[in-house]
Formats: sequence, C-alpha cells, structure tokens
Amino acid sequence: MSTPSPPPAEPPDPFHDPAVAHLPELKVSDLHFRPQRRTLLPIVLFLATCASTFWVGVTEWQRLEEAYLGSYAAMWQAIRLNWLVGLQYMVAVVGILLTHEMGHFLQTVKHRIPASYPLCIPVPFNAIGTMGAVIGMDGMRANRREIFDIGIAGPLAGLVVAIPVFWFGIVDLDLSRVPQAGEFQLYLPWIGQWMLERAHPVWAGRIWIGLSQLNPYFMAGWVGMLITGLNMLPISQLDGGHTTYALFLVRAHTLARWFISLTIFYVVVNLDEAVMWTPMLILVILMGIHHPPTANDNVKLGPVRWAIGLASLAIPLLCFPIQGFRQ
Repeated sequence: MSTPSPPPAEPPDPFHDPAVAHLPELKVSDLHFRPQRRTLLPIVLFLATCASTFWVGVTEWQRLEEAYLGSYAAMWQAIRLNWLVGLQYMVAVVGILLTHEMGHFLQTVKHRIPASYPLCIPVPFNAIGTMGAVIGMDGMRANRREIFDIGIAGPLAGLVVAIPVFWFGIVDLDLSRVPQAGEFQLYLPWIGQWMLERAHPVWAGRIWIGLSQLNPYFMAGWVGMLITGLNMLPISQLDGGHTTYALFLVRAHTLARWFISLTIFYVVVNLDEAVMWTPMLILVILMGIHHPPTANDNVKLGPVRWAIGLASLAIPLLCFPIQGFRQ
C-alpha cells in the first residue's frame, strides 16, 4: 500500500513574514499624516539670524576684523549710534529670506510633502550676516508637478519682497561719494543696473557700488538678488534644479552639465573676479549636479506652469551678481 503524498506546501503569507514581524503595523491614522516638525531649532536660528544681521548692519557691513570693536563699551557705542541702520537691514533681509522659504513651505503643506519649518543660517562674521535659509523636506515623495510648485514658489515669493526693497535702496544711494582705493565694492546684477539707469540716469552704466555709498535697503535687496539668482541656477537640487527637471526631465541633466562646464570655464578665465564662487562650485559638484527622478515623472505640468517655468529661466541672468564683490 503506497504512502499518500503530503499536501502541497502553502505559499508563505507575506503578512506574517517573521523577517518583518517586529515592525509596526500600518494604522488608519497613518493615512492622515501630519509631520512632526521641530519648533525650538527654527526659533533659535531665527533669533540668531536677527542678531547677526542686526550686528552687521550696525557695523555697516565691515569685515569682522574691522567691525568687531574690541570691547563691550565700544560695541554698545556702535549699537547706540547705528541701531536704526541695523534694524532696517535686519527687517529687510530677514523678511526676504522668510518670504522665500515660506513660499516653499506653504507649497509642501499644500501638496502634503513632509517638511521642516524654515531654518535661517546666521553668520555674524561675514559682510551680510547670514548664509540664507533652507527647509528640509522629503522631496522623493513629490511628483513632477509638486516639485515644480515647491521649487518655483520660493524664488517668486522672495522677489515680491526683494525687488521693491532693492529699488528703494537704489533710489536712496548716495552716489556723490567717491569710493576710496581698496574700498569694498558690490557688483550690480542686470536688474540693479536697469534700476540705477531709471533712478539715477546721470550714473547710468555704473556697475560697482562702494561700501561708503551703501544703505540698508540696497544691501538687503542685493543679498536678496544674490540668494534668488543663486538658488535658480539649473543644477542639482537647487530651486532652479527642481524647476528645470520638472520642465525637461532627464534632458535637464544635459543642461546641468553644460552649465557646470561653462561655469568652470568662466571661473578659470576670470579667476580674479570669480574665484569667490569656487567653494560653492565645488560643493555643488560634490552634491551631484543631476536632479533625481520625482515620485512620478509622468504627471503633466500644463501650459501655465510651462510658461512660468520658461520665464523663470531668466532669473539667474537678471538677479545673480556674476562678479560678486571686489576690493
């Protein structure tokens, strides 16, 4: 008598796989995701950035070794004499930074992408008192349309504040003062040159503004233009990288490679003026110049987003002060 064959083994149940049995189960509450955002760190960084930008305004954007006056009494004297300049610069530049980052942040909320509150970066020992601001987000959850909205919203929101601040600062420039030899000077981006032509026709064609000619609104607007133009460069995961990838998908990688090649060529040919951008260029290359795929590259942008995106490609040309500063 033959032994009956055993019944066929049932396929393993993936819902009871011992390899993942220790992990928590998905709950209904997980489908209504509300990210837990840190609040203390953004507040501390915001207050520190207010203090650092107020201080460089009080000391009129001098370098640290010139601005740090050596004693608490001297520091208090500088604050007492120039507190209004410091306050004006602080409010203007922090307002531009927060408006830019809130543009990103509100879009992440709209599209339900986990993100931090805006994180300001205080730097009291440079001439502008800050290195800008950022938000941390889980960008891999965003599809093509969402990453476009998040990327473009920050620069457009920031320009709404930066352009009138910069215009008011240019109108208020005291160009009758002659910069001294060796004086710190800022390069005017194209939009600044256009504004100067209309505000001060007699000074049309000037592209450098000396430290002795500055006012807090000009300086804040210049910083806003620098940050906006820099962020809209079409590489990596900068705002411009998000925007160009959403527009052109993998073809944006070719644009990024061409841009980096031309940038390296420009820095080498104009080393004296452009050497200041070298650390930033190296950092971007180390981060990777190509934007990663979105959660869904097949989502269509639509004609309005295409028009806004194509127009935004001019922002770096108009806003970025390509020669930075000189002395």
